[in-house]
Amino acid sequence: MKTELEKMIAGQMYHQTPELLEVRFKTRDLLYEYNRCHPRDMATRSRLLKEMFHSVGEKYFIELPFHVDYGFNVTIGENFFANNNLTLLDVCPITIGDDVLLAPNVGIYTAGHALDPQLRKVTGGEFGQPVVIGNNVWVGANVSILPGVTIGDDTVIGAGSVVTKDIPAGVLAAGNPCRVIRAF
Repeated sequence: MKTELEKMIAGQMYHQTPELLEVRFKTRDLLYEYNRCHPRDMATRSRLLKEMFHSVGEKYFIELPFHVDYGFNVTIGENFFANNNLTLLDVCPITIGDDVLLAPNVGIYTAGHALDPQLRKVTGGEFGQPVVIGNNVWVGANVSILPGVTIGDDTVIGAGSVVTKDIPAGVLAAGNPCRVIRAF
């Protein structure tokens, strides 16, 4: 029988447990330290991100403040930059490619809850779906990327967009819901 942690990572309906809460608290301890680092203390910031994430490339920068649920489900490629207030809800894997730029207030969410109100009320269950962002992607300010989305290589997501479905490679996409505006 799978643990709730195993169900969570697999994208199945799961329930919060003391085990999951403890994992999140350990990450919150690291986040507390990260978000209170001196802005010039890049060595400490780098060490903390490496402790939190599954893996990171050689060149990466996440501006303060920053928020993440678990961290171990996050993989970041080379030459990554995220501006202020990045939020990663990583109940399932978040995979970010090389040469990705995230503007301020970007949220990447893999977590969801049942749409059926009775199921939400009775079980309180959650589920997740992975998010994948390709290489050479620029995501504008105040963008929300929802569970299960893949964004293709060489794509730009316009500011304020809500990305609810996959976006192909080599396009400008924007809006709520986000849709392709034009190809490059």
